[in-house]
Formats: sequence, C-alpha cells, structure tokens
Amino acid sequence: MGAVVSCFESILRTIGNCLMAIVNGIGSILQAIISGIVSLFDIIISCLTCGRGGGRRRGGRTTATI
Repeated sequence: MGAVVSCFESILRTIGNCLMAIVNGIGSILQAIISGIVSLFDIIISCLTCGRGGGRRRGGRTTATI
C-alpha cells in the first residue's frame, strides 16, 4: 500500500514541477516583452529630446582637478 501512495505522491510532484516550469516560462516571456517596450520608449524619448532626456550618459569627458 505504501508503494501506491509513494507513486501517487511522485506523480503529483511531477505535475506540480511541470506547472511551475510553465509559469516560470510565461513570466520570463512577459519580462522580456516589457523590457523591450521600455527600451523602445527610452529610444523614442531620447530621440524626441535630442538625447537630453536624462537617460544614460554615453562616454562623456571627465575632467580631473589636481
């Protein structure tokens, strides 16, 4: 009888792991889509403001005082 319970637990654990993998995959896909949309808006805003929109700085010169 214990073998039947162990087999049933194993089947439920496998189904649970499969469902969690599906949820994690959907989450990763949504994260990639949202990141792409944010990057697109960043490009559009940077273009509309001629790069002065407070985004990331791109290789500006720094001066050091001695």
